[in-house]
Amino acid sequence: MSGLKRRDLIGGAAALAAFAMVGATTSNAFAAPRVRPGAGSAPTLGLGDRAVAASVDARRALTHIQHLAGTIGPRIGGTESEHRAADYAAARFEELGYQVTRQPFPVADKYLADLVLPDGERWQASASPQGAFDTEVQAAVVDVRGGGVGNDTDYSGRDVTGQFALIDHRTADRDAQVRGAVERGAAGVLLIAASADPERKAGAFLPTLAAPVGVPVLGLGQAHGEWLRRRLVAGPVRLRVIVTAHTGLTSYNVLAERPASLPAGDEVVMVGAHYDSVPGSPGANDDASGSALCLELARVLRRLPTQKALRFALWGSEEQGLIGSRYYVNQLDDHAAGRIAACFQNDMVATSHPPADLYWLLSVDGADNLATATVAQAASRLGYLADVAGPTARGGSDHVPFHERGIAAANFSWRGEAGPHLLEPVYHTPEDTVAGNVSNERLQVSLELVGSAVYEVARAR
Repeated sequence: MSGLKRRDLIGGAAALAAFAMVGATTSNAFAAPRVRPGAGSAPTLGLGDRAVAASVDARRALTHIQHLAGTIGPRIGGTESEHRAADYAAARFEELGYQVTRQPFPVADKYLADLVLPDGERWQASASPQGAFDTEVQAAVVDVRGGGVGNDTDYSGRDVTGQFALIDHRTADRDAQVRGAVERGAAGVLLIAASADPERKAGAFLPTLAAPVGVPVLGLGQAHGEWLRRRLVAGPVRLRVIVTAHTGLTSYNVLAERPASLPAGDEVVMVGAHYDSVPGSPGANDDASGSALCLELARVLRRLPTQKALRFALWGSEEQGLIGSRYYVNQLDDHAAGRIAACFQNDMVATSHPPADLYWLLSVDGADNLATATVAQAASRLGYLADVAGPTARGGSDHVPFHERGIAAANFSWRGEAGPHLLEPVYHTPEDTVAGNVSNERLQVSLELVGSAVYEVARAR
């Protein structure tokens, strides 16, 4: 049996039988909502729920988030950082006994910059393809924000010659802003993104220009600007900026599969997340959280008996337009597509943002399907039904290509109370960190809901 040793599957069957023998004891363990984080009502667990919900552990999943978002940091599609994340995920699946495949596909060039501060702290931003790249520049930072006049630049009394000009970005005037700094002899231009929504912060961005300039031009996140300005209040800041063009890129989908132990056909249940992030963002919630959920569910489900195969998919280059999942679905012939009973996509499943207190079932057309229905049913059994909303119409993640192919698919995500579109303020920003934007409690609920639903589908005829 590819991926899993026969004794593991036999052990899984025995383990589930043991669950049945001690069903009353296990049921008592879950009788009170207080033992389930955030449960709004007492659970009425089935045998499969006990096998999964008693075993999934957000603390284990958190170690994966910490590695992806903390140790690796931003994971940009097709670059070495994304490859390191793919290596990590593949190694974890292989350790669990899954048959692992890496599916390569080409992606567009990336222009990125590392900003190294005097204390060694490193930030990432996007760099302009029309600015200088494959270069390193060291210079002091000069803030040319006009005092009390919003985004206006003010060079009076400020010499930017040979220094980085720190400027509040205005999209319509970007070329003029950059040209003004370059004409005054700036060694580089640091454009700070701004959000029109006071409840949100803007992330790093790609500052395209109408004409080439001879210095690095960076698109910093709003938080980067805030951090730099706080440091400038305390004294001069000198940056080392390394700008690199990443060309001829290949991104990867990481696929991990185990066969059905009691096959009643050739169907497969898919569980997915994307493991890349946007430039400048560690992507702890978006979507190291979903990737960690997949890895933890792979651990728990690897030995449980199923009548359908299980396939975990970590998608590359989602942030550039669902590239990895679209590539995967486009490679499927009709038979392979028809084998997929359902696809459970997990994108942003652990935010600690207080208003994001509803767990949304998101299908592309807003209709119920096998994925949304089984998660809702699991929420009812586990006592979380009051925390779940939907299904409601929402695209924007890797469930979309599956839906377009006629496969039951949905995305699952913690979102704000005003609706499924209200995301946390640090979405796609440098502040999407483990410490700043991950809730163990919400991650645990996500694990229990999706894990129980996936297993329900996988063990059904």
